[in-house]
Amino acid sequence: MQRIRMAGALMLALTGAIGAGGTASPGGTPTPGTPELRGLSPQEIEDLQTGRGMGLARAADLAGYPGPRHVLDATETGQLRLTSAQLAAVRRLFASMEAEARRLGAQVLEEEGRLETAFRDRTITDAELTARLGRIAALRAELRAVHLRAHLETRAVLDPAQLQRYDELRGHSATHPHP
Repeated sequence: MQRIRMAGALMLALTGAIGAGGTASPGGTPTPGTPELRGLSPQEIEDLQTGRGMGLARAADLAGYPGPRHVLDATETGQLRLTSAQLAAVRRLFASMEAEARRLGAQVLEEEGRLETAFRDRTITDAELTARLGRIAALRAELRAVHLRAHLETRAVLDPAQLQRYDELRGHSATHPHP
């Protein structure tokens, strides 16, 4: 019994670490298909619904793996120049990443809603808690992988000069050399 409680607590901690890193707000907003989510902030809910990065790929970005959204933003403002083929490729990467992130975000919200309902209804058990937290943690890990993979794929589209310019724009140009 003690081992199950410890495993549940560990998964809860991991879920928070993998998530948006935010603090829970008692005034969470309802999301379609789920009960009111009071354990997540309105910003966390919106980020999961819209497929935002939420800092999940920061490790990649800081190591010189550009995010497709940031590349598109820099291109639209004229700060980064891409060929038409590169632009089309980054747009495809972003659209694919965003669609998958939205799908997974909806699943996270659904599971979070089920977890909250079980607590509210006072029907949760140790075994159910462990299982629910495991599902949420796995979904959040998959969501993070989607964002990290998009950074990996975006890097392959850009040339060394563009990568250097991207790093300069993001404010971390001296963190690593580009081949």
